[in-house]
Amino acid sequence: MKQVISTKLKHEEEGLVSNSGGDSACNISALSTPIVREPSRFYYTVKRLIDTVLSLSGLIVLMPIFLVIAVCIKLDDRGEVLHFRKIVGQHGRHFYALKFRTMIPNADAYLQQYPELLREYQKNMKLMHDPRITRVGRFLRKTSLDEFPQLFNVLVGQMSLVGPRIIHPGELPRFGEFAQKRLSVKPGITGLWQISGRQHISYDERVLLDMKYIDTRSGMNDLLILLKTLKVLLVHTGT
Repeated sequence: MKQVISTKLKHEEEGLVSNSGGDSACNISALSTPIVREPSRFYYTVKRLIDTVLSLSGLIVLMPIFLVIAVCIKLDDRGEVLHFRKIVGQHGRHFYALKFRTMIPNADAYLQQYPELLREYQKNMKLMHDPRITRVGRFLRKTSLDEFPQLFNVLVGQMSLVGPRIIHPGELPRFGEFAQKRLSVKPGITGLWQISGRQHISYDERVLLDMKYIDTRSGMNDLLILLKTLKVLLVHTGT
């Protein structure tokens, strides 16, 4: 995790969640293994209430769109509609996060056939130009519609609307000394990384953003992140 510490000062000066407008959802210059400030019980109660109301409302409103997306995925390659990604959540509990499938059915096997792509993926756990993404998948990713089935994970309490990125259990060792701190909170559908405008930053920098969120959690910061996420979605979809 040396790279995390080495990039800390640079990002404190730049502003971790700054976009072209220069505003930020939170502004704190400390990063440590212990949690800097533990939110109140009232914060957790209100956060869970908002998660429940908004996720349930979202699932009801978006159900017709979900059905259309499911049909499009089936017509594209007749593969499975949903992708179940194994996630390590709060307190180390494992669950499966729901996503609309955006890749070819044999996506993992495909990487094994191309060692250079596999090395690039293992470095940052993503590919900048992923050849495995389907035609429908490209649209779903551009509009972030592939993530919306995770509203179900929020509804049942496995995730929150706002939080650190979801990670596979195999990624946890990459958090090093920050692993336990990462497991202290629920992962979120959106968070600092999604609104940072730095989608192609290194893995260690993503860890830094996750730690930054944990240390600066508040109702106001969560609201700002949700509003900035909405802005990002509208810009990406051209609305």
